[in-house]
Amino acid sequence: MRTFGVEEELLVVDATTLEPLPVGDWAVDLQEESPPTGHQVTMELQQEQIEVASPPQTTLAGQLEAIRAGRSLAQAAAARAGGQVIALPTAPGPIIPHLAPDARYRRIAEQFGLTAAEQLSNGFHVHVGIGSRDEGVAVLDRIRIWLPTLLALSANSPFWQGIDTGYASYRYQVWARWPIAGPTELFSSTEAYDRHRAALLDTHVPLDAKMLYSDARLCEHHPTVEVRITDVCLEPLHAAVIATMIRALVETAARAWAEGAPAPPVPVSVLRAWSWQASRSGTEDMLIDPATGTPAPAGDVITSLLDTLGPVLAEYGEEALVDSAVADILRAGTGAQQQREAYATRHDLGDVMAAALRATHHVPLALPSMSSLGSESASNETSKDAPTTV
Repeated sequence: MRTFGVEEELLVVDATTLEPLPVGDWAVDLQEESPPTGHQVTMELQQEQIEVASPPQTTLAGQLEAIRAGRSLAQAAAARAGGQVIALPTAPGPIIPHLAPDARYRRIAEQFGLTAAEQLSNGFHVHVGIGSRDEGVAVLDRIRIWLPTLLALSANSPFWQGIDTGYASYRYQVWARWPIAGPTELFSSTEAYDRHRAALLDTHVPLDAKMLYSDARLCEHHPTVEVRITDVCLEPLHAAVIATMIRALVETAARAWAEGAPAPPVPVSVLRAWSWQASRSGTEDMLIDPATGTPAPAGDVITSLLDTLGPVLAEYGEEALVDSAVADILRAGTGAQQQREAYATRHDLGDVMAAALRATHHVPLALPSMSSLGSESASNETSKDAPTTV
């Protein structure tokens, strides 16, 4: 089975007040040695962030354990500097972020001004192994129509600078300020992908290839497709399930390419509208149905995605747990809905932070098939090479 690994960007907060705390670089520097688990804990653009990259996995159960372990490692790192970490894509309250002390980040700040200065957003990046760059480009061409649906499932950022934005994923709106962000072109070949990449870099607008911030891309340093559209999720199980869906989507797309099925020819401008709708409404209203290009109830579109992934998920023995977890998201709400519920009682963003902290580190009760999957993770083989941080 294809390996898949995740990178989670987490908000660093004061251990007592839960206010954002600019100590991410310090927390990372205080690490005594690399974690024996194969995780990588690194700083990000702003000092109120820590990123943790988990080693590649082959099962959903293994991925869930890796995500839990990664959050524990990031929590331990933050604790050394008087903080904690929370899986929030945006800081709910008013904040002026503090740039991390790094030469590249200083260049980004100089080049991009207010866009960089205000950019405190935490994403969830999933790397899925590919057999070749040709296969990777074919996958990018075929998964792009489903990425907005995955964004909707992960939506976890309704608040920004102290207000409810009206969006389920406002992080995606903030991220879209970067000039090289959003949906990808339909490439059709590796050569076309490389020409497009070179043309963007030739403009000198992005400082380097790491700043090609598309919703999905080929990883520069490992043989993976990297899907970057989703919010970091409150619940570890939901994060693991969305990563598993992305792995199944890549496998489904690769099989379609091998069988000669063409990529859906949806223009970038149209995909951008689909992503906006997913960012606005999450799972609470309408999404754009890739089959028709028109709005449909979010639950129906998500069911269509599960039907598309069903054969691969069943083959991998993961269909039941994925279906159960997605049903839980639709029933209990995305992270955005949970944040709004926490806020509704007293209209206090501190309640949002406290609820998010509990969800970030809470080990959920086992779902029906989790016990068998859990035993699987003990013998799960993983690569020693973790995905690169970007």
